[in-house]
Amino acid sequence: MSKAFTREENDGPGIPDLPPPVSVLPEGARNYITAEGAENLRRELAELVNEKRPPLVGARDDPDAKRQLAALDQRIFQLEQSLQSAEVIARPELELDRIRFGATVTVRDNRGEESTYRIVGVDETDFDRGWVSWQSPIARALLNARRGERVPFSLPSGEEELEIVAVEYE
Repeated sequence: MSKAFTREENDGPGIPDLPPPVSVLPEGARNYITAEGAENLRRELAELVNEKRPPLVGARDDPDAKRQLAALDQRIFQLEQSLQSAEVIARPELELDRIRFGATVTVRDNRGEESTYRIVGVDETDFDRGWVSWQSPIARALLNARRGERVPFSLPSGEEELEIVAVEYE
């Protein structure tokens, strides 16, 4: 193979690993976000712009700094785009037993096991914390239901029925 088509370790920086897009929404869908989520994105943006970016700009001759700066600039762009399109949804004032955007919901499955989910915007999703996008299948199954109701939910293993045990808003 020709040397022209190979890459040596000391050839310099390659294409930086870029973070995935922030808002992954179906065409025409709105970018809903909780007030807490919008504040978290604003805080992250400010930290990147004011604290993390300036030292990298001054080190442009360093290949690693150049790669980090490119990735950082991409993340800054994504955060700006996300915040520009975000629609902050306020906590509902009425029917607090009904599942709406921003609700924290505890459900019990057919085996009696309980799980808790918080329905948030696509930019706030955090599976480790149980935060699911309002666009996710579980959120779609739960939205508009009330505490005490049972809702059908399809799993790869078959149909499941989830009993809504608790609905809370922060």
